[in-house]
Amino acid sequence: MTKLVLASASPRRRELLGLLGFEFDVVPTGVDELVEGDPAELVVANALRKARAAANAGEALEAVGTIVVGADTDVVLDGRLLGKPADEAAARERIAALAGRTHAVLSGLALIGAGRELTDLVRTEVTFRDLREGEIERYVASGEWEDRAGGYAVQGYGSSLIAAVDGDLSNVIGLPLPKLSEMIEKLQNR
Repeated sequence: MTKLVLASASPRRRELLGLLGFEFDVVPTGVDELVEGDPAELVVANALRKARAAANAGEALEAVGTIVVGADTDVVLDGRLLGKPADEAAARERIAALAGRTHAVLSGLALIGAGRELTDLVRTEVTFRDLREGEIERYVASGEWEDRAGGYAVQGYGSSLIAAVDGDLSNVIGLPLPKLSEMIEKLQNR
């Protein structure tokens, strides 16, 4: 049975990974994320940095068949990463910028195991409804924006802000399960 090591402290990633039925440990890495450059390259590079840090943090890979999973998800608007808002003003600014527009949610995935490293990128398009100022204020007041890339959570109250999702919903939540499953299978079967 394959055992996974999740290189993340994210409760959303833990919850999503649990859906796949694998036994896994969590090894938060505290890696400083890269923020300058091409958004697609950055999320993949950050995922790989996290996976490598967890793989090097002791005995993570000593058990036969262990795979370390690193992931990085961010929202891209107008060619730049939005990141997580630091405060209510930044959350308000992000939600207002997303209102009535389509943006990309990018996730980099990196798996380390069986003497190999695999990386991939998943992209999902999300379109926000046109929002009134009061709707933005209520969402920001909810606090749900905290610790969320782009300042919203599609799996919560933030779903009311969204008109459409084109692609993998689990990617928008923070861990693209179909691609992750495919990569685990590929790494197991060499």
